[in-house]
Amino acid sequence: MDFSNFVAFWAVSILFILTPGVDWAYVISAGIHGRVVVPAVAGLLAGHLAATITVATGIGALLSRSPVAMSAMTMFGATYLLWLGVSLVRHPSTAEAGAAHGPASWRRWALKGVYVSGLNPKVFLLLFALLPQFVVADSAWPVGWQIFTLGLVHIASCGAIYLLVGYAARTILAARPHAARLISRFSGCLMIVIALLLLIEQLRWFFPDTVLSGAAV
Repeated sequence: MDFSNFVAFWAVSILFILTPGVDWAYVISAGIHGRVVVPAVAGLLAGHLAATITVATGIGALLSRSPVAMSAMTMFGATYLLWLGVSLVRHPSTAEAGAAHGPASWRRWALKGVYVSGLNPKVFLLLFALLPQFVVADSAWPVGWQIFTLGLVHIASCGAIYLLVGYAARTILAARPHAARLISRFSGCLMIVIALLLLIEQLRWFFPDTVLSGAAV
């Protein structure tokens, strides 16, 4: 694998990670909630790893050729994000609420992180649409291994940035419960908006606007 391709992909990966989205909203919520940043980030990274393995083993190529399967996955992920966002708006995270955590709480945050990132269309956009452009077909490395290696680079960058975001949220907002609730609700609203946009887009695919097409005729 060419080193210049490696560096170019890393730069694109960093730009994707630095763009606030569902992952950011989730890790900020974890930071506000208390000592669950590490399990939340671990869950997010596990979801990224699962998506990377899916693409590297060729399953992703099969899914990308099945519009119905891809739409079903997107709708399922959007529905989960919608539920998570509504829950966050109704019950915003606060520093006081995160005072005590046990293994059950850590497992719950880690599991939700897997769902959030594993079903995040932004992750699949990176892996399906952009990552193949940095793969060298005639390289000594098999294509699957190139994809897996680049995916690991992306996951490592995600881990570093998400930990910084989570701990920064915890440090800055721990002594500001009102601000913490506002940020938490804003994160929930962001999840809801993204989920609704995804659902509307998929519903248009399943049910095209026959009224407008009829009017045009």
